[in-house]
Order: sequence, then C-alpha cells, then structure tokens
Amino acid sequence: MTTTPDLWHHYGRARAEHDQTVPGTFRWNWSQDSGPGPAILGDLTGKTVGDLGAGTARHAAHLAAHQPLAQITAIDASPAQHAMATRLYGHLAPRLRLVPPGALPHLRATPATYDVLYSVFGALDFTDPHELLLAAATALAPGGQLAFSTLAHYLGGAPAQPDVVAADVPAKTPEGETTTMRRWVLQEHVWVKALDEAGFTSISTTLLPKTTSGPRAADTLLVTAIRLP
Repeated sequence: MTTTPDLWHHYGRARAEHDQTVPGTFRWNWSQDSGPGPAILGDLTGKTVGDLGAGTARHAAHLAAHQPLAQITAIDASPAQHAMATRLYGHLAPRLRLVPPGALPHLRATPATYDVLYSVFGALDFTDPHELLLAAATALAPGGQLAFSTLAHYLGGAPAQPDVVAADVPAKTPEGETTTMRRWVLQEHVWVKALDEAGFTSISTTLLPKTTSGPRAADTLLVTAIRLP
C-alpha cells in the first residue's frame, strides 16, 4: 500500500524546538506582527470553534488559553503537525482538542456542529475551495461564522488568480526531496463568488498590507462570512 508523503513534515519544526510557549497574541496577517486579533470572531463564550489547517495549533492554543469558556478544535491532516501540536499544547485539553483526519473529512462528518470556523493561511489555501467551503457550510450551525486569512497575491508579487485555479508551489518530502503542492491564491471577487455559491452571506473582505519587505513579503486578504440561517 502506498501512502501520500507528509509535505508538512518539516514545517515549523525548528521553531517548535525553541518556542514551546502558548502564544500571547493571535494575528491574521502573513508576517504575524500586526492587524486585528481574534476579536473579529466575536464573543466566543460557550461557542464551539474549529481551526482549519491548524498546523502546530499555535492560534488554537492562544484561544484555548485566553477563551477558557470556549471549546476549541484544531484540525490538521499532517501527522507531523498533529504530533508537534500534541507535544506543545496537549496539556490544554479538554479546552483544546487536536484532531488529525484533516479539515475536509472532519467537516463532512460533523454537520451543524460549529459556531465558528477559522483558518490562518491554513486549509482554505491548500484545499479546493469549492469542496472546502461547502463542507464548512455543512459543519457550521445556521448563522455560524467563517473567517480566514489568505494570500492576496503570490509570494514574489505575482497577481492572484481570476478564477478558482491552483498553482504548484515548492514543498519537501519527509526525506528532504523537492516536490510541489497545490495552493489556491485567488482574487477577492473570486472568494466572494465561491462563498456565495457555497451558502454564505454577509461576506466581508479586508486587505491587510504587508508590514515587511523582501521576496516572501505579502499582503493578506482577511475574509469573513456567515452561513445562511
């Protein structure tokens, strides 16, 4: 039996070795240094919240530590990311749940479960939006909120796609071999149309300008929407 290589095996590993604290901030922008915080998610008291493509669950850990009356679920398909998240933040259970199957199967299996779903350069970037947005609408309770940040353009400055089209971006296998993975970098109106078609309303977009310079600097598109009641 063949298995799909974990292309996130190396991501965040170096940081996890020297930074094992619960983050004191929650940021949406690409460089993680400015812009709005978790307040855009509203009052999370008593809410069920899901982080889609949580990676090592740093954002989810912040919410679990600072929103103790909320139930936070961090969802990621990467075995390596799940293992690191468990090592770093497993002590925050039961307020923080770490779920390994990946966003798409988890959302499809949990209809009308979540009050809030969010993603910070996570599953919305690396899963076909047509599929993931429909799954998110299924998993949200009527009137529930989806919020996500995504690249407003490609790293390096190339413009975002005018349609729901993925690009191949560099990645590494666990053995360190060079390969690619698919990433969706879409223009604002494309996200709005896809959200509308998936059953969302009250769609809002905000451009967060880059705060650094260099080849990997990028503007951020912050998107919020409400599942139709």
